[in-house]
Amino acid sequence: MFSCSSCSEISMVLVVSLFVTSLMAMTASAGNFYQDFDITFGDERAKILNGGQLLTLNLDKFSGSGFKSKNEYLLGRIDMQIKLVPGNSAGTVTAYYLSSEGPTHDEIDFEFLGNLSGDPYTLHTNVFSQGKGNREQQFHLWFDPTKAFHTYSIVWNSQRIIFLVDNIPIRVFNNLETIGVPFPKSQPMRIYSSLWNADDWATRGGLVKTDWTQAPFTASYRNFQASTTSTNSLTEQSAWQTQGLDAAGRNRLRWVQQKFMVYNYCSDLKRFPQGLPTECRRSRF
Repeated sequence: MFSCSSCSEISMVLVVSLFVTSLMAMTASAGNFYQDFDITFGDERAKILNGGQLLTLNLDKFSGSGFKSKNEYLLGRIDMQIKLVPGNSAGTVTAYYLSSEGPTHDEIDFEFLGNLSGDPYTLHTNVFSQGKGNREQQFHLWFDPTKAFHTYSIVWNSQRIIFLVDNIPIRVFNNLETIGVPFPKSQPMRIYSSLWNADDWATRGGLVKTDWTQAPFTASYRNFQASTTSTNSLTEQSAWQTQGLDAAGRNRLRWVQQKFMVYNYCSDLKRFPQGLPTECRRSRF
């Protein structure tokens, strides 16, 4: 059961979020999984259904499954609606991320760490630049992500990366190249997603193992949208290219981080005894 100690705040945020999401839906059409993605592993455990409008990934004791985009993207906005594994999902990880290839790859991560029935998922985020990550922030969500589809978005422009859930910002990673912090902006990336077993670390540090009597585990995807430099005409200016956070966006970000953040690498002094990473000393907005 999910409880809520700040329901009035959540209701107000969701009204704004649903309004903005509705406007987005009127200006962009959903992609087709047959046209836009390839299955990468799992054989029949990954299925494209409903004429390409729905994709499901399954995990059993023998294998997980995954997919990747046919196209590469260099800057843009990526939206995907996902419904996560319901019930006892402990030990499972549903990953949804952008990544380039090679030892100095860039990567922008959403990872959903399963849990016992009734306990919240942990949403794990990370940013890699030139092969270096270690920039984890983790959150619990203000809703049950297994009951319905929710939209998980990445806005990636030359100034910043914004992670959004139902159009509510949960994290911003700013371009701080001027003070020596590498920023991913030159390597094209593909979209990847997978459902796999990680019970050696995913739930309570590996203390809770996957209950295979609950298999197969299923995550579902729909309404993929991508707005990038390749999908916009030379004369078209898209909002994502300069998107930041206005006062309302900063308030929503602050609300999420104060009430739902459960780990922030920028606060982990034990992990960085020689001093926090450079970007942690600058404004997060």
